[in-house]
Amino acid sequence: MGGEFKVYTKTGDDGTTGLVGGNRVKKYDLRLEAYGTVDELNASIGVLRSFDLPDSVLKLLIQIQNKLFNIGSRLASDKKGDGFTAELKITEENINVLENAIDEFEKHLPELKRFILPGGELSVAQCHVARTVCRRAERRIVEFSESYPVQTEIIKYVNRLSDFLFVLARKLASYKNVEETNWVKD
Repeated sequence: MGGEFKVYTKTGDDGTTGLVGGNRVKKYDLRLEAYGTVDELNASIGVLRSFDLPDSVLKLLIQIQNKLFNIGSRLASDKKGDGFTAELKITEENINVLENAIDEFEKHLPELKRFILPGGELSVAQCHVARTVCRRAERRIVEFSESYPVQTEIIKYVNRLSDFLFVLARKLASYKNVEETNWVKD
């Protein structure tokens, strides 16, 4: 980066932010809630990557983070900005990557017969934190999609990602020999 780039622009001091394409909206705009929560999810997965994880999982998490950045860019684009971000589409193949990983992980896990409580080990717990942030991101994106067009595959990808994070939590628990704690009605 050159010396001219500054992190702060002061353009948001009035409570607005610029979209890809140039329009400005309030910082509490539903669009910002959607892509801001995707950003939070990406950061949560970044925390997960800081743990001791198998290389194959780390590689997949980086791929997921890149897709989340694409999703955030798409959600941050106004009509004019769509031309800049149109190539950042989420595809059925991207969704299949998550589904294939889920299927592969589940082959080596005990059958799930009860609800499990989040926790047991830090990386497992962080998967559950990321999963819950992912569910919130999904809710925000769906709500946003009721007023503005959103690529259908984005919603499917984020939905599948929360399932992936749940199964990854179970896989990491198994990998690290951590016993899952079943939910007990009391």
